[in-house]
Amino acid sequence: MSDEPGRPKKRILLKLSGEALLGDGDYGIDPVVLRRIAGEIREVMGRAIELAVVIGGGNLFRGAGLARTGMDRVTADHMGMMATIMNALALQDALEQLGQDSRVMSALRCQQVCEDYIRRRAIRHLEKGRCVIMAAGTGNPFFTTDTTAALRAVEIDAEVLLSAKNGVDGIYSDDPRTNPEAEKLDEIEYLDVLNRDLRVMDPTAITHAKENNLPIVVFDMAREGSLRSLLCGESIGTIVR
Repeated sequence: MSDEPGRPKKRILLKLSGEALLGDGDYGIDPVVLRRIAGEIREVMGRAIELAVVIGGGNLFRGAGLARTGMDRVTADHMGMMATIMNALALQDALEQLGQDSRVMSALRCQQVCEDYIRRRAIRHLEKGRCVIMAAGTGNPFFTTDTTAALRAVEIDAEVLLSAKNGVDGIYSDDPRTNPEAEKLDEIEYLDVLNRDLRVMDPTAITHAKENNLPIVVFDMAREGSLRSLLCGESIGTIVR
């Protein structure tokens, strides 16, 4: 995957969970993990890759969780969206310290710290070699960042959606934490994920990907070098198509 002159670049969307930034902690951002992830992103962007990132906020705040305790769901979801902006700014800083130009684009207006998400502008940033970090989900309550990732991937004409998990190396036939006989699946169809209720991603995200023929690869971002290995053609994780 060397960057050959005249070679068309691959456009990829990486869905990065907030939990991927936790490291061994229970809350917040581990600076060591943040720098490692930024380093992997910078490396793959030198391999004929245009990369956009949709980032979650579960390491800081989960709107659905507070809604279950009685908080208004819309308010809680808006707080969760703002948590994703904090993570996006942290990732942008880590990337730029490594010399990788990047832009944070938010679905909520937050113009003093980042740009508004505008599809054509996002694509132009990608064409100029910038990493585009998409924050604040869709800007609407009741939608997960999984759904945002599928939506944005289709909008920017990404070839594939990479769903990076924290400690989960793919899709299994059952929950491997409770069923030691659960089998890891190398490949699975969209309908099988939905019909078997394999909740590795939000069902709305899977449905949107299916309707737009968007392949999804679920892999473990906690494994060092996994993003590089995946984009170099190694068979890791599980592909949904």
